[in-house]
Amino acid sequence: MVENLDDSKHRDFRLWLTSMPDKNFPVSVLQNSVKMTLEPPTGLRANCLGTYEAIDEADFEACSKPIWFKKLLWGFVFFHAIAQERRKFGPIGWNIMYAFMNEDHIVCRRQLKMIVELYDKVPFTVLNFLGAEINYGGRVTDAQDKKLIATIIERFLQPGILEDGFAFSDSGIYNSIPAGEKEDYMEYIRTLPLNPKPEAFGLHENAEITTSQIQVMAMLTDLLAMQPRTSSGKGKSREEVITEGAAFL
Repeated sequence: MVENLDDSKHRDFRLWLTSMPDKNFPVSVLQNSVKMTLEPPTGLRANCLGTYEAIDEADFEACSKPIWFKKLLWGFVFFHAIAQERRKFGPIGWNIMYAFMNEDHIVCRRQLKMIVELYDKVPFTVLNFLGAEINYGGRVTDAQDKKLIATIIERFLQPGILEDGFAFSDSGIYNSIPAGEKEDYMEYIRTLPLNPKPEAFGLHENAEITTSQIQVMAMLTDLLAMQPRTSSGKGKSREEVITEGAAFL
């Protein structure tokens, strides 16, 4: 169908194709098309900011216990960003590369609102179980990762988060701020470091070395994938080029 298209169509005619990532998608279609992709936000700050931007203002304010709800919601938002961003550390972050989705956070947010409205005291055990075992944990298959995600969420969803200034990491850069409007949280998030250190994820500083290596290898692989596969002269293999490029960087 695509190959038979010509200029005889209406001048405003456009063909839109949508597909999940698939290695078998016809390359010729991609070469003759304008490609558009929606990438998830990368980086701890961008991830948190994107999550708050997607929250409706009415939903953010519609709770009879706003202080509890907003402070615990910030804990869930930060946990969501940590769970997603740990993937950049490779096996150090997660044994398996899980595809945590924004829908996981939406479910947690809705459950949080119902639970806060229902209880006179914050049931942290219930919130931790729903987040680590049900909503996010439903995607986790590795036994060690199950223990890890339960440990991570307990760092944020604990009684201390209800206090202003409660630190999420040893540096104290990331903490629980006073409950305010949604824009207050977004302004605070914009002050966070653009490139967070591994300590924000509960990892050793040396974990950054592994992350840099993974990013360089991925970049070189993508660059080589865009090059022509044939060559008139004898050259080095793709593996040799990637190895030399990584060693140089």
